[in-house]
Amino acid sequence: MHAHLRPTGPAGNATRPPARPLRRLTGPLALALPALLVACTADQPADPPQTPATTPVPAGLDAARDELAALAAAAQDRHLVATYTLRSPGAPDRAILVTSANDGTWRVDVPGGALGGTADVSLAATADGLFQCGLPSAGRPEPAACVRLGDPDDTVPRRLDPRVQHPFTDWLAVLTDRRAPLAVSPAQPPPGAAGACYSVETTSASMNAPLDVGIYCYDPDGTPTAVRAAFGTLTLAGPPAPAPATVQLAGPVVDGEPLGSATPEPSGTPSAGTS
Repeated sequence: MHAHLRPTGPAGNATRPPARPLRRLTGPLALALPALLVACTADQPADPPQTPATTPVPAGLDAARDELAALAAAAQDRHLVATYTLRSPGAPDRAILVTSANDGTWRVDVPGGALGGTADVSLAATADGLFQCGLPSAGRPEPAACVRLGDPDDTVPRRLDPRVQHPFTDWLAVLTDRRAPLAVSPAQPPPGAAGACYSVETTSASMNAPLDVGIYCYDPDGTPTAVRAAFGTLTLAGPPAPAPATVQLAGPVVDGEPLGSATPEPSGTPSAGTS
């Protein structure tokens, strides 16, 4: 039998049948294909919108604000009796006695806190109100007596305010308030002070700042160890003593005028032309 041989070309290779031409799409399929491609393109996710860049708060400063707020909150719960040395320019050192009682009442004794530094006073807040007590001193030899200034949560009027009581009372609430306009950063302790210290600045242009700018220092248990502010520098003078159940006023409550902080006008000065 003879095998059937495929025809060969000039090179002796078997010839291939000619390729069939591609058929052009016609009819409904030709119309549907462009629409399908458009639909696939429309399903592609759009590029995410660009968000404007913001300046982040430095991590160290934000952490300092949190640390100071936590220490001030501990100070609000810290009840003690402690003596602080007050150093002010142009004045002798004074011993400030701070009492924070277990029931939330407080008392701060301020030598030279009235009458231009010649009279000693005590400020106290009890359940009955806010009081200023005049203490026996060179400028006021009379026995101690107290005058009611207002309700317990009221502030001391500016003309009577020695200011040294604020770091132990209402300024603690400002330091714990994250909405307060403050800038906080770590700081070195003032000379003779210990504890963790923070520099506090106000970021508001208001004339009535919520507290004095300065340096605030605390022990880990919330004990204030030092404060440097406009009135001077307070430094803890020794270990605190246990707090009493409540504070006692320095004297009886009387009707009268409180002692102002300014030096009183001299009385009985001879007028001009008299001997």
